[in-house]
Amino acid sequence: MKIALTIAGSDSGGGAGIQADLKTFQQFGVFGTSVIVALTAQNTTGVRAVHPAPREIVAAQLDAVAGDLPPAAVKTGMLADAALVAQVADAIRAYGWSSYVLDPVMVATSGDPLLEPEAVAVVRDRLVPLALLVTPNLDEAELLTGGAVRDLAAMERAGRVLLELGARAALVKGGHLDGDQVTDLLVTPRGVRAFARPRIATTSTHGTGCTLSAAVTAGLALGRDLETSVGHALDYVHRAIAAAPGLGRGRGPLDHSVRAPG
Repeated sequence: MKIALTIAGSDSGGGAGIQADLKTFQQFGVFGTSVIVALTAQNTTGVRAVHPAPREIVAAQLDAVAGDLPPAAVKTGMLADAALVAQVADAIRAYGWSSYVLDPVMVATSGDPLLEPEAVAVVRDRLVPLALLVTPNLDEAELLTGGAVRDLAAMERAGRVLLELGARAALVKGGHLDGDQVTDLLVTPRGVRAFARPRIATTSTHGTGCTLSAAVTAGLALGRDLETSVGHALDYVHRAIAAAPGLGRGRGPLDHSVRAPG
């Protein structure tokens, strides 16, 4: 069985973060390991508190996983502050984790901040150059590239900027655009591929970014190529949204129990 690792925050509501990642890994048939860098108190209505983990316990978790359960692919999600971002970047480089998916989590679905503003530059300068794939939404793409990203042409430009910053590929997610379709752009040195699907009218979108990046990571851990992994991940998330159980009073979780492609 292949191993995948998530380095992210814990979501007490169970719909995002470490919890969503491990559920997704399970569905794809990979063994999930985790390094928890922050505790959050949150539910479908918002984030009530964030407590970054001490750096020594983060280092101990990283060493424990790397030394005994080396992952075939790795993802990062919420990293809370600049010091943790830098620590995780050092670890990814030191352990030689090349199949690395960067989900630059900055704001929760509820609109609550999950990354200190001064940490954005550290993500751009330290993590983007290590990434096989970066998966920003429109707001995150704007913060990372410094330009407005509000249409497909700007999404492609942002993807190319992320490649110039060192990423080997970028999946710029178009879910925040208006329209009956959602289009995501995969930008690589070989070109651009658009993935389009019908928009689902729902409020159950909590944890979509975490789930998507975890699904891509699982595909990579299974030895699938990047484009196939992205396609399978987008299909899985679309069906998980469609099957969402309607829990909570706010932005509800997906149904991670839907069948994974492949």
